[in-house]
Amino acid sequence: MATIPLRHDVLTDHQAAVARAYLDARAADRHHLVVYLSGAHAYGFPSPDSDLDLKSVHIAPTADLVGLVPRPGGAEVMTVVDGVEIDYGSNELGEVLRGVLKGNGNYLERLLGELVLAADLPRLLELRPLVRAALSRRVLRHYGGFATSQLRAAEVAPSAKKVLYVLRTARTGLHLLRTGELVTDLTVLAPSYGPDIAELRARKLTGERVALSTEELGAWRGELDRAIRELGAAALTSVLPEDPPAAAIAALEDWLRATRLARW
Repeated sequence: MATIPLRHDVLTDHQAAVARAYLDARAADRHHLVVYLSGAHAYGFPSPDSDLDLKSVHIAPTADLVGLVPRPGGAEVMTVVDGVEIDYGSNELGEVLRGVLKGNGNYLERLLGELVLAADLPRLLELRPLVRAALSRRVLRHYGGFATSQLRAAEVAPSAKKVLYVLRTARTGLHLLRTGELVTDLTVLAPSYGPDIAELRARKLTGERVALSTEELGAWRGELDRAIRELGAAALTSVLPEDPPAAAIAALEDWLRATRLARW
């Protein structure tokens, strides 16, 4: 069976040690199916002051879900550990799979993304092909909506980070609709889809809050509008089906039920 390499090479030694210790502690609270390093690290433009955006999917004990007051056991925590800022979040498996069927890119990236820091590998390897089979054009709503909201945020307070986020989101969605493949790293996507982000990325790498002038944002505006238009147009000719196939939904349902029984 294939394996997924657990990734710490994108972190400094200190960040990796802090992340491992923090996740070991959280494992006492919930059983992680996967812990994914999201944010600027996954998108190809982390700066030295970027936080560790640790986004997780956990499997709650089935007994916690069937009582009068279900306890899915989710968490959202912002903290600083030994000088490393951590943004940790975890959502329960059932919620995540329902989101997958709706085209929620945040959940898709946790399950299919490359930067896996920790995982229940046998279960994740079983689940990934089922998630891929359930992909549909519903992803347009997520990626198009997020790109548009980031553009509005950039208009209010222009920054290198916000412009890169518009491009990353639009190009990830475009590539997914055209090929059925999830790629989050803008440095991988930009050579195929444009624009050249080298100068903008270099500025972002110097710090999270590097501002752009109104004139600089204006120079990028045409590229941002083009990326969003191309994303919308891609849905018309996408390789993905309009909605998740019935067989894919049934397979996810069967897998979830089997997992629930094993976690009673």
